[in-house]
Amino acid sequence: MDSPAHQITSLHIGVPEALGVEGAAAWYDEPWTTAIFKRRVDGAVSVGPLGLAGDSQADTRVHGGRDKAICVYPAVHYPAWQRELGREDFADGAFGENLTVTGLSEPTVCIGDVYVIGTGVEAVLAQVSQPRQPCWKLARKWQLKDLTARAVANGRTGWYFRVLRSGTIRPGDHLRLEERPHPTWTISAANLVMHHRVGDTHALASLDALSESWKKTLASRAHG
Repeated sequence: MDSPAHQITSLHIGVPEALGVEGAAAWYDEPWTTAIFKRRVDGAVSVGPLGLAGDSQADTRVHGGRDKAICVYPAVHYPAWQRELGREDFADGAFGENLTVTGLSEPTVCIGDVYVIGTGVEAVLAQVSQPRQPCWKLARKWQLKDLTARAVANGRTGWYFRVLRSGTIRPGDHLRLEERPHPTWTISAANLVMHHRVGDTHALASLDALSESWKKTLASRAHG
Protein backbone atom coordinates (compact mmCIF):
# COMPACT_ATOMS: atom_id res chain seq x y z
CA MET A 1 0.00 0.00 0.00
CA ASP A 2 3.04 2.26 -0.34
CA SER A 3 3.06 4.93 -3.02
CA PRO A 4 5.79 7.49 -3.68
CA ALA A 5 3.11 9.75 -5.15
CA HIS A 6 1.59 10.27 -1.70
CA GLN A 7 3.73 13.14 -0.51
CA ILE A 8 3.72 16.35 1.51
CA THR A 9 4.33 19.25 -0.86
CA SER A 10 4.27 21.91 1.87
CA LEU A 11 3.84 22.41 5.62
CA HIS A 12 2.04 25.36 7.21
CA ILE A 13 1.62 26.61 10.77
CA GLY A 14 -0.01 29.68 12.29
CA VAL A 15 -1.20 31.30 15.50
CA PRO A 16 -4.29 33.42 16.18
CA GLU A 17 -4.09 37.07 15.25
CA ALA A 18 -6.57 39.91 15.62
CA LEU A 19 -7.43 41.55 12.31
CA GLY A 20 -9.77 44.23 11.00
CA VAL A 21 -10.98 47.53 12.43
CA GLU A 22 -14.16 48.73 14.10
CA GLY A 23 -16.51 50.52 11.76
CA ALA A 24 -14.97 49.10 8.60
CA ALA A 25 -16.96 49.68 5.44
CA ALA A 26 -16.34 46.20 4.03
CA TRP A 27 -17.57 43.02 5.76
CA TYR A 28 -14.18 41.37 5.40
CA ASP A 29 -12.43 44.25 7.20
CA GLU A 30 -14.55 44.04 10.34
CA PRO A 31 -12.76 42.83 13.52
CA TRP A 32 -12.05 39.09 13.73
CA THR A 33 -9.51 36.70 15.20
CA THR A 34 -8.12 33.84 13.15
CA ALA A 35 -5.19 31.50 12.63
CA ILE A 36 -6.06 30.76 9.00
CA PHE A 37 -3.17 32.86 7.67
CA LYS A 38 -0.48 30.23 8.11
CA ARG A 39 3.18 30.53 7.15
CA ARG A 40 5.08 27.97 5.16
CA VAL A 41 7.74 25.95 6.98
CA ASP A 42 10.60 24.49 4.98
CA GLY A 43 12.24 22.40 7.71
CA ALA A 44 11.30 19.68 10.16
CA VAL A 45 8.28 20.15 12.45
CA SER A 46 7.48 18.17 15.57
CA VAL A 47 4.01 16.62 15.70
CA GLY A 48 2.12 15.65 18.84
CA PRO A 49 -1.43 14.65 19.80
CA LEU A 50 -2.67 18.23 19.32
CA GLY A 51 -0.92 18.83 16.02
CA LEU A 52 2.13 20.61 14.68
CA ALA A 53 4.47 22.51 16.97
CA GLY A 54 3.90 26.24 16.60
CA ASP A 55 0.37 25.83 15.28
CA SER A 56 -2.78 26.76 17.23
CA GLN A 57 -6.40 27.76 16.70
CA ALA A 58 -8.42 30.88 17.44
CA ASP A 59 -11.68 29.12 18.35
CA THR A 60 -10.96 25.83 20.09
CA ARG A 61 -14.68 25.09 20.43
CA VAL A 62 -14.81 24.08 16.79
CA HIS A 63 -11.18 23.84 15.65
CA GLY A 64 -8.25 21.76 16.80
CA GLY A 65 -8.24 19.09 19.48
CA ARG A 66 -7.18 15.48 19.23
CA ASP A 67 -9.68 14.55 16.52
CA LYS A 68 -8.65 17.53 14.39
CA ALA A 69 -4.95 17.73 15.11
CA ILE A 70 -3.76 18.09 11.51
CA CYS A 71 -5.66 19.68 8.64
CA VAL A 72 -4.87 18.23 5.21
CA TYR A 73 -5.71 19.54 1.74
CA PRO A 74 -5.07 17.94 -1.66
CA ALA A 75 -2.75 19.85 -3.97
CA VAL A 76 -4.69 18.51 -6.95
CA HIS A 77 -7.55 20.93 -6.25
CA TYR A 78 -5.59 24.16 -6.52
CA PRO A 79 -5.37 24.37 -10.33
CA ALA A 80 -9.16 24.06 -10.50
CA TRP A 81 -9.64 26.76 -7.88
CA GLN A 82 -7.22 29.03 -9.75
CA ARG A 83 -9.23 28.64 -12.94
CA GLU A 84 -12.60 29.11 -11.24
CA LEU A 85 -11.59 32.05 -9.07
CA GLY A 86 -9.20 33.66 -11.52
CA ARG A 87 -6.51 33.84 -8.84
CA GLU A 88 -3.05 32.38 -9.33
CA ASP A 89 -2.24 33.05 -5.67
CA PHE A 90 -4.82 30.45 -4.60
CA ALA A 91 -2.21 27.73 -4.05
CA ASP A 92 -0.63 25.59 -1.32
CA GLY A 93 -1.84 26.79 2.07
CA ALA A 94 -4.77 28.77 0.69
CA PHE A 95 -7.26 26.75 2.71
CA GLY A 96 -5.32 27.30 5.92
CA GLU A 97 -4.26 23.65 5.95
CA ASN A 98 -1.27 22.25 7.80
CA LEU A 99 -0.33 19.76 5.08
CA THR A 100 -0.76 20.15 1.35
CA VAL A 101 -0.39 16.68 -0.19
CA THR A 102 -0.16 15.04 -3.59
CA GLY A 103 -1.63 11.71 -4.63
CA LEU A 104 -4.52 11.81 -2.15
CA SER A 105 -7.99 13.30 -2.44
CA GLU A 106 -11.49 12.96 -1.00
CA PRO A 107 -12.56 10.06 -3.28
CA THR A 108 -9.44 8.03 -2.41
CA VAL A 109 -9.07 8.66 1.34
CA CYS A 110 -11.30 6.88 3.85
CA ILE A 111 -12.44 7.46 7.42
CA GLY A 112 -10.14 5.42 9.68
CA ASP A 113 -7.24 5.23 7.22
CA VAL A 114 -3.95 5.04 9.09
CA TYR A 115 -0.88 6.58 7.45
CA VAL A 116 2.79 6.52 8.34
CA ILE A 117 4.22 9.95 7.56
CA GLY A 118 7.99 10.19 7.21
CA THR A 119 10.57 7.50 7.90
CA GLY A 120 12.47 5.86 10.72
CA VAL A 121 11.89 6.29 14.43
CA GLU A 122 10.61 9.85 13.91
CA ALA A 123 7.77 8.82 11.59
CA VAL A 124 4.31 10.01 12.58
CA LEU A 125 1.33 7.66 12.67
CA ALA A 126 -1.88 9.48 11.78
CA GLN A 127 -5.49 8.43 11.28
CA VAL A 128 -8.20 10.07 9.18
CA SER A 129 -10.94 11.23 11.57
CA GLN A 130 -13.39 13.31 9.49
CA PRO A 131 -13.74 15.58 6.47
CA ARG A 132 -12.93 19.20 7.05
CA GLN A 133 -15.97 21.43 7.38
CA PRO A 134 -14.82 24.76 5.92
CA CYS A 135 -16.07 27.66 8.04
CA TRP A 136 -16.82 31.33 7.35
CA LYS A 137 -13.21 32.28 7.97
CA LEU A 138 -12.17 30.76 4.66
CA ALA A 139 -14.55 33.12 2.87
CA ARG A 140 -13.35 36.07 4.97
CA LYS A 141 -9.70 35.30 4.24
CA TRP A 142 -10.24 35.44 0.49
CA GLN A 143 -12.99 38.09 0.58
CA LEU A 144 -15.34 35.78 -1.30
CA LYS A 145 -18.66 35.34 0.48
CA ASP A 146 -19.64 32.13 -1.29
CA LEU A 147 -16.28 30.34 -1.09
CA THR A 148 -17.17 28.18 1.92
CA ALA A 149 -20.45 27.13 0.33
CA ARG A 150 -18.68 26.33 -2.93
CA ALA A 151 -16.15 24.08 -1.20
CA VAL A 152 -18.95 22.18 0.52
CA ALA A 153 -20.93 21.90 -2.70
CA ASN A 154 -18.06 20.61 -4.84
CA GLY A 155 -16.64 18.34 -2.13
CA ARG A 156 -13.11 19.79 -2.20
CA THR A 157 -12.99 20.04 1.58
CA GLY A 158 -9.87 18.22 2.67
CA TRP A 159 -9.85 16.23 5.91
CA TYR A 160 -8.36 15.90 9.39
CA PHE A 161 -5.85 13.54 10.97
CA ARG A 162 -5.67 12.53 14.60
CA VAL A 163 -2.16 11.65 15.74
CA LEU A 164 -1.68 8.08 16.96
CA ARG A 165 2.09 8.36 17.36
CA SER A 166 4.08 11.55 17.73
CA GLY A 167 7.13 12.28 15.64
CA THR A 168 8.61 14.70 13.12
CA ILE A 169 7.60 15.52 9.57
CA ARG A 170 9.13 17.54 6.72
CA PRO A 171 8.11 18.79 3.29
CA GLY A 172 8.74 15.98 0.84
CA ASP A 173 7.89 13.21 3.31
CA HIS A 174 5.81 10.36 1.91
CA LEU A 175 2.53 9.12 3.36
CA ARG A 176 2.24 5.33 3.44
CA LEU A 177 -1.15 3.73 3.96
CA GLU A 178 -0.93 1.14 6.75
CA GLU A 179 -4.57 0.30 7.50
CA ARG A 180 -7.95 0.80 5.82
CA PRO A 181 -10.72 -0.49 8.10
CA HIS A 182 -13.59 1.25 6.26
CA PRO A 183 -12.88 1.13 2.50
CA THR A 184 -16.40 2.18 1.51
CA TRP A 185 -16.40 5.29 3.67
CA THR A 186 -14.40 7.74 1.63
CA ILE A 187 -14.22 11.41 2.58
CA SER A 188 -16.48 12.07 -0.40
CA ALA A 189 -19.07 9.58 0.89
CA ALA A 190 -18.97 11.11 4.38
CA ASN A 191 -19.44 14.59 2.91
CA LEU A 192 -22.50 13.41 1.00
CA VAL A 193 -24.10 12.14 4.21
CA MET A 194 -23.30 15.23 6.27
CA HIS A 195 -23.92 18.00 3.76
CA HIS A 196 -26.32 16.53 1.23
CA ARG A 197 -28.25 13.91 3.25
CA VAL A 198 -27.23 11.20 0.79
CA GLY A 199 -26.21 7.84 2.26
CA ASP A 200 -26.55 5.90 5.52
CA THR A 201 -26.31 8.31 8.45
CA HIS A 202 -26.42 5.54 11.06
CA ALA A 203 -23.65 3.55 9.38
CA LEU A 204 -21.35 6.57 9.22
CA ALA A 205 -22.06 7.54 12.83
CA SER A 206 -21.23 4.00 13.98
CA LEU A 207 -17.62 4.13 12.74
CA ASP A 208 -15.23 3.99 15.69
CA ALA A 209 -12.68 6.10 13.86
CA LEU A 210 -15.10 8.96 13.15
CA SER A 211 -14.53 12.10 15.22
CA GLU A 212 -16.70 12.64 18.28
CA SER A 213 -18.06 15.92 16.94
CA TRP A 214 -19.35 14.27 13.77
CA LYS A 215 -20.83 11.38 15.76
CA LYS A 216 -22.74 13.84 17.93
CA THR A 217 -24.02 15.82 14.96
CA LEU A 218 -25.18 12.71 13.13
CA ALA A 219 -26.78 11.26 16.26
CA SER A 220 -28.66 14.49 16.87
CA ARG A 221 -29.90 14.46 13.28
CA ALA A 222 -31.04 10.84 13.60
CA HIS A 223 -33.11 11.75 16.65
CA GLY A 224 -34.70 14.72 14.93
